[in-house]
Amino acid sequence: MRSVSVDLNNDSSLLIDIPDALCERDKVKFTVHTKTTLSSFQKPEFSVPRQHEDFIWLHDTLVETEDYAGLIIPPAPPKPDFESPREKMHKLGEGEATMTKDEYTKMKQELEAEYLAVFKKTVQVHEVFLQRLSSHPILSKDRNFQIFLEYDQDLSVRRKNAKEMFGGFFKNMVKSADEVLISGIKEVDEFFEQEKTFLLDYYSKIKDSTAKAEKMTRAHKNIADDYILISATLNCLSADDSTANKKQLEKLSDLFEKLRKVEGRVASDQELKLTELLRYYMRDIQAAKDLLYRRARALADYENSNKALDKARLKSKDIPQAEEHQKHCLQKFDKLSESGKRGPCIQLSGTLLWYALHKFLFIFLMENVLSTELTGFKARRVVAFRKNLIEMAELEIKHAKVPLETPVKFLKLSSVALGYIVRQVSYLHSFSINASHTHTRVCVIINLIKPRNTNTS
Repeated sequence: MRSVSVDLNNDSSLLIDIPDALCERDKVKFTVHTKTTLSSFQKPEFSVPRQHEDFIWLHDTLVETEDYAGLIIPPAPPKPDFESPREKMHKLGEGEATMTKDEYTKMKQELEAEYLAVFKKTVQVHEVFLQRLSSHPILSKDRNFQIFLEYDQDLSVRRKNAKEMFGGFFKNMVKSADEVLISGIKEVDEFFEQEKTFLLDYYSKIKDSTAKAEKMTRAHKNIADDYILISATLNCLSADDSTANKKQLEKLSDLFEKLRKVEGRVASDQELKLTELLRYYMRDIQAAKDLLYRRARALADYENSNKALDKARLKSKDIPQAEEHQKHCLQKFDKLSESGKRGPCIQLSGTLLWYALHKFLFIFLMENVLSTELTGFKARRVVAFRKNLIEMAELEIKHAKVPLETPVKFLKLSSVALGYIVRQVSYLHSFSINASHTHTRVCVIINLIKPRNTNTS
């Protein structure tokens, strides 16, 4: 079961997968397996144990490295969340007394399947993160990444304390305010202006689509749960019945059990092929937006250093400091664009001609590497959505064939059973029998399986 598909290259020099994982309460221990032909590693094949905090540490070190400021850093995998299935399992245990044995068993199986799906998705998003790094020509050579893959002992990465978490929150607030300030800077390249507009609009649409996909998946899961109740109740009614309707009720119960399995598979496939993909690209689009922010920030710093140098020259004051600051901004930008360099190093000069040339090369080098990253991001996204949507459509067609292949006699059977159930309810009421629990269940069945259109034959 694969929840997220991304278009990774076919380079076999560094292959990474997570073949095994162990869940211990709130922690998941991943076994990261690496197979490589690169000489920078000590062995051609090895496996190491890693926890979620180790993945976050690796992501943070990449983001904080200035040399990678011009790259799209793959989004960090989300923290494993098993609270929802555990809470549902706890509630199921509390309500066991109000359920039949068959009903409880089926509900438990559904929750166990949901827990397993969450576990597999957790493993997959962590695996995709590492594969994105291994497929990148620059990030795959990062020293911390190699340590993460090769060091066979515990990395001993501690969780962030409250002070560090607050610092991160404050940093994000400052970043948001800074984005507003630098948004007024005129964009010198139409390509990046279009990319910025596209990413902002696309992120909004992906976010809305994710919410709707989650709602759709929940609806299918709720239908599957309703089918469990219907099937279990019909099974109970057939057990207490000794008339000719007994066999019909048993078959109708089996029918709803079959439909329950179909709805469960539909919900699972939509979760894996669509919802998870949308969630992943919400994070990936944010990473691309962060790249454009770093570009805008670097350009703003360089423009400000140029203005400061002009003022210093007019006043004939603090010129060396201003030139040093301008040099620092240019070097920082050179590092940001290092992967896109294909020419000689730039040396600063005090003349206006070289000043203009520096600015031109400064922008050109940055646009070279950033346009490559954004183009790669677009190609990867298109391939991923195409692959997952085709696979989901094929699964939808496959599941749709199951109800169509159901014998027609089952459809006739439902009307017969419905008439029988109505007669049984009337019978209970006529003798004032205290069967409120059974009556409630039967009413639920009637509301769920009775025809919505009375003219339908």
